Order: sequence, then C-alpha cells, then structure tokens
Amino acid sequence: MATLPEITATLREALGRNGLTQAQLRALAGVSQRTLTHVLSGRDDFKLSTLLAVADRLGLELLLVPKGAAVAVDAGATREPQVKSRVAAALDTVRPGGGPR
Repeated sequence: MATLPEITATLREALGRNGLTQAQLRALAGVSQRTLTHVLSGRDDFKLSTLLAVADRLGLELLLVPKGAAVAVDAGATREPQVKSRVAAALDTVRPGGGPR
C-alpha cells in the first residue's frame, strides 16, 4: 500500500506536470487553501473525498487492486521498444522522408 507521503508526492508531481497553480487546483477541486496545503504537505491525514476531488482535477485515478496485482500496476515508466514492430516499420516506409515522426 502506498504511504501518505508517496501519495502526496504523486499529487505534487501531477500539479507540476499540469502547469496549475495551487490556487487554480484549489478552485477546481472545491477545497480551501488550508485543506489543499494539508493534502500536499504529506504530513496530515485527509478525507478520501478530498483526495478523490484533488486527484480527479489533476487527471489521476485512484485504484484499489489486490496486493498481488500492485506490482503490475506500479511497473514503472514505459520506454520505446528496442525493436520496431511490423506496423511501425511499415509506417516508416509510407511516411514522407521514410523516417519516424
């Protein structure tokens, strides 16, 4: 299970990626400045409904999965395949200039 500091770190990262200010997020999620500060601090516990509202406005989804499946959900960042698929290779032949986009 993710810890409260891990959850809030994910929220702060998403806030930065989305280019929102805390004031904008606060307005979108319908929470007070104090509540948002507590949520993003990682030190205070907060209501599940608050977490759901903030996560939703940041484009995140809260998932509860069996413990055995958690490893697959948290598999890490994806990378481009080292070997092109047949579809990718075929697309390269029909694109202007013959190269990938």
